[in-house]
Amino acid sequence: MQDYAYPLLVYAHLLLFVLWLGADVGVFILGQHFRRRSAYTLDQRIALLKLLVEVDMIPRSAWALMVPLSLSVAAAGRWWAVPSLVLWPAWVVGLGWLWLVWDSHHHDQTPRAARNRRIEGWLRWLIGGFYLLLGSHSLLTGAPLAPTWLALKALLFGLIFVAAIMIDVTFKPVGAQLAAVLTQGSDDTTEIPLRRTMDRTRIWVWAVYCLLLATAFLGNVKPQ
Repeated sequence: MQDYAYPLLVYAHLLLFVLWLGADVGVFILGQHFRRRSAYTLDQRIALLKLLVEVDMIPRSAWALMVPLSLSVAAAGRWWAVPSLVLWPAWVVGLGWLWLVWDSHHHDQTPRAARNRRIEGWLRWLIGGFYLLLGSHSLLTGAPLAPTWLALKALLFGLIFVAAIMIDVTFKPVGAQLAAVLTQGSDDTTEIPLRRTMDRTRIWVWAVYCLLLATAFLGNVKPQ
């Protein structure tokens, strides 16, 4: 069974990547349709937005699980002798993060969800900082990630955290802006600020896509 550990972990890693990027594209398409004021009624657009939130749970879940899984792949493939004090806590943190994501989803618009998201926000900054430090230190010193492609992949994964966090930060005004559309009606006064926020958010969405594709390239091609 040990002979299959590495390929199975690589397969799971690839599966998470497919789910992350594929579902994210679905979120992007739903967002594009939500923007089409002339093609849909307001009720239809709200239904699209609700579906977007549901689909978005897939990349959010994949993101949380990718953290411990990436370290497990590095350890099983002997790319890095990941210390046990790093690997096993990473699984605890990853599964705890996954629980926070889903618990917030099931208790949306409550103080419990707000508390969960604050904790999640700190986790994402800390984990993102870990990968940025790991990648940059390895590029400069050749350790602990000796292959340059792997060090660069870790650095890019840290940048994915930054870009993904910025998606949530940039998207935050949408709640109040959408409430204005629902209470005051759909017109240029309420729709243009909402559209502007969504346009700014798309910049970071495209950044995540590009970084995901770059990390996938490095992990599969392993350029020397």
